Amino acid sequence: MPVLRQYFAGLAAAFGAFCLGASIGWTGPMEPPIKSGKAYKFTVSGDSWGWISSMLTFGAACMCIPVGILIAKFGRRLIMLFICIPYLIGWGLILGAQHSAMLYVGRFIIGACGGSFCVMAPVYTTEVAQLSVRGVMGCFFQLLIVHGILYGFIVGAYCEPLVVNILCTILPLLFVLFMFWMPESPVFLAQKGETEKAAKALKWLRGDNDVSGELNTIIAESKKETASFKEAFSRKVTLKGLGIAITLMLLQQLTGINAILFYATSIFIQAGTNLSADISTIIIGLVQVVATIAAILLVEKAGRKLLLLISAIVMGATTLIMGCYFEWLKKKDVGWLPILAISLFIVGFSLGFGPVPWLIMAELFSEDVKPVCGAIVGTSSWLFAFCVTKLFPLTLDAIGPSFTFWIFTIFAVLGCVFVIFFVPETKNKPLDDIQAMLSGK
Repeated sequence: MPVLRQYFAGLAAAFGAFCLGASIGWTGPMEPPIKSGKAYKFTVSGDSWGWISSMLTFGAACMCIPVGILIAKFGRRLIMLFICIPYLIGWGLILGAQHSAMLYVGRFIIGACGGSFCVMAPVYTTEVAQLSVRGVMGCFFQLLIVHGILYGFIVGAYCEPLVVNILCTILPLLFVLFMFWMPESPVFLAQKGETEKAAKALKWLRGDNDVSGELNTIIAESKKETASFKEAFSRKVTLKGLGIAITLMLLQQLTGINAILFYATSIFIQAGTNLSADISTIIIGLVQVVATIAAILLVEKAGRKLLLLISAIVMGATTLIMGCYFEWLKKKDVGWLPILAISLFIVGFSLGFGPVPWLIMAELFSEDVKPVCGAIVGTSSWLFAFCVTKLFPLTLDAIGPSFTFWIFTIFAVLGCVFVIFFVPETKNKPLDDIQAMLSGK
């Protein structure tokens, strides 16, 4: 029963990832009806749609650092509940949009709120989980974000645009319903000196078990000071770790994942697959869910570098095939090939460059600089995602789909080179060993 309570708390917080995933999945199937004027009383150009798609990632980039400050001052649970207010406002603007500007602002707001959950939910989940279930609960966020993307794909395929928007708008309300009954993080309460409340929260999470030892450990840890911004960047080992983490995030985006997820339906329409574009999009959503579950089972069994290398090779091979398809094979009656290639791309990404850069980031930095460096890396990831989602449709128009996919192939090859020569293997290594590797010892 106590473990179930921890699971409930972790899943309630991770439902914010489901909300974000639905916002990402919304983009693909909603592109045709919005651009054609079926969804609203106005139409949008290809360039405008690029802004509508990418404003979500830009909003997320703007919130990674501020929300870290907010949850440190006011608490994890309280800020997660408060964030749902602007989340509803953002979806309200999209639901009642009378002009493309309302879509821009709405997408920016829901991106800022969804990006906030990328910081808040993992912090809360790790702080309410006991050590024996922390690994499993740490996977909740990624699991729910891919289920949210699949949700967006499915409702976008089978519902009218108005219904799609309503079904996405209710998600923050469901989050409030789930999260309202959960306790505040005992770690935050201990940091604020509210020992009795921290003990009460731990009692709820741990059931009848004695929590005095764990509470004393939390109180001792809460008294340790984190490094300042200046202190964090005065160490060469921190700078090297930051360089590795940010480069992995850059390669994660430049190999094409968000371009494919955000524009999946239009890619399949352009490819002329044997199945409808909506069904093809749902297939890759299902593949992503299955591949993410497989990745969770593999990530502690295989080395980080091996998973990254396999991931880069698969993504490089499949984007190469996509480029060849658009250049030479589109008229050869092999419409099944893009579905297979994109599905394998999603498998490759989910096994390595999806989860591993975030995992390595958590392992590269000492505890006193992890909050500062984590915020910088998270912001960088979303900024790179913004650039890719904005530039992808422009690049398609400028040089065509074949050369665009071959650009992704080039970055996958560069990813292989970077992983081989610069990324340390962190599996089963204590922090001191990892720091020694980064310093060249």
